[in-house]
Amino acid sequence: MLHASSILVFMKTAHDSEVPAQNQQVFTACAFIHQQIDGVTKVFMPKRAATKKFLPDVFELPGGHIDFGEHLVDGLIREVDEEFGMRIKVGEPFAVFDYTNAVKGSHSIEVIYFAQFCDDASRIAINPEDHSEYGWFAEDELDQVVNDVKGFEDDEIKAIRRGFELLRDEPLITG
Repeated sequence: MLHASSILVFMKTAHDSEVPAQNQQVFTACAFIHQQIDGVTKVFMPKRAATKKFLPDVFELPGGHIDFGEHLVDGLIREVDEEFGMRIKVGEPFAVFDYTNAVKGSHSIEVIYFAQFCDDASRIAINPEDHSEYGWFAEDELDQVVNDVKGFEDDEIKAIRRGFELLRDEPLITG
């Protein structure tokens, strides 16, 4: 279910996914923002703007780069506020993975936390420089967010599926 976005003017920040960071280690934090909609658990996923050089038009978990010396949770709260004008309550981390960003020339380590909006979701205001739209997706609707760039074997998509599994309180199967 995609929603029309409210548009506000935001200042561009220097920790964007396209700022060069050749051969640097970058930390990112993302939020698995979930809520019950009509009795179904859904996750909030914005779609990156088409103008982005790194992963344009790709749905992702909200979050971003952590500034030097910034606590991961504080950076995640800041990122969600900057990009959506929303406050979040951050829970426990549940997934970590890494990837390279060829646009920046960096290696990123991403930590994903459970989270929920403190503000009413009707107040979401997308920063159009970052995202073009958003949706709330149930686990069985993830096929709507995968594409040639980010398929079901992508680490973030795997983490999202794990988040749903953990929310169901089922034991994880390993091996």
